[in-house]
Amino acid sequence: MKKMLFIVNPHAGKGYIKNSLLSIVDLYTKAGYLVTVYTTQCEKDATNCARNLAADYDVVACSGGDGTLDEVVTGVLSCGKKVPIGYIPAGSTNDFAKSMSISSNKLKAASLVMEGAPFYCDVGIFNSKPFIYIAAFGAFTEVSYSTPQNIKNSMGHMAYILEGAKSLANIKSFHIRMECDGHKMEDDFIFGMITNSLSVGGMKSYEMSEVDFDDGLFEIMMIRMPRNPIELQNIIGGLLLNDTSNEMFYCFKTSKVLFASHTPIPWTLDGEFGGDVKEAYVENLEKAFAIYRKAKYQNMPPES
Repeated sequence: MKKMLFIVNPHAGKGYIKNSLLSIVDLYTKAGYLVTVYTTQCEKDATNCARNLAADYDVVACSGGDGTLDEVVTGVLSCGKKVPIGYIPAGSTNDFAKSMSISSNKLKAASLVMEGAPFYCDVGIFNSKPFIYIAAFGAFTEVSYSTPQNIKNSMGHMAYILEGAKSLANIKSFHIRMECDGHKMEDDFIFGMITNSLSVGGMKSYEMSEVDFDDGLFEIMMIRMPRNPIELQNIIGGLLLNDTSNEMFYCFKTSKVLFASHTPIPWTLDGEFGGDVKEAYVENLEKAFAIYRKAKYQNMPPES
């Protein structure tokens, strides 16, 4: 029998995974897997479990939010073997799962291990810390995680912008020097994000044609400090309309970038605190891990 390590965060979302857990294990057992279930006990437990055990298994499946997946990917990257990952989203945001077209239906998501194919996906490295879809700082950083779910459900994209507008009342800028691809620029920014995702908590959405998850490139969006009410209006309008073409936004693609500031800047990585740093070197590792998704998205593995 093939061996599967199934890492479960029982507290993700509202803990609904408990209602589906037995059915998912039964699904995998019927498919010929000998399943070992591990329920996480604390923060970073999924990373430690994957790091210490994943190399002994054919597949690592995990259920939880994007933070749980981030921990599992981090552990698998350091386990010494490229073990494919099955992801059953059970969090409240699940941005990465949506980008990967992984169903929110837990049994459908679980079945991708049998019916889908490994997709070799990029991963970001932030000062040696892996992240799977976003590193961000500034005014809107916590919006997608602090906006009440009932407001998200009723107002959609607008909810994030209105919640984010509250933070603009106490707007704070960071003077940052950026270096990438042989170019340098320096300015005051209120927000910045490095992503490999179609959407980030409703703050920014990309078309499928704009983002490749395996091209070795990040999508980067920086928002400049507004100097007057008109520039502030341009920022809010751009976010509401998902149009970042005005001069308050600086958007580009790159495989690596350095951010430097005289004062420490607090960052979040996949929704978790990433540290206060004066320098952040961010690099894209092309096709660094494999995740099961629909077979039509199958790509070639990385060159060894």
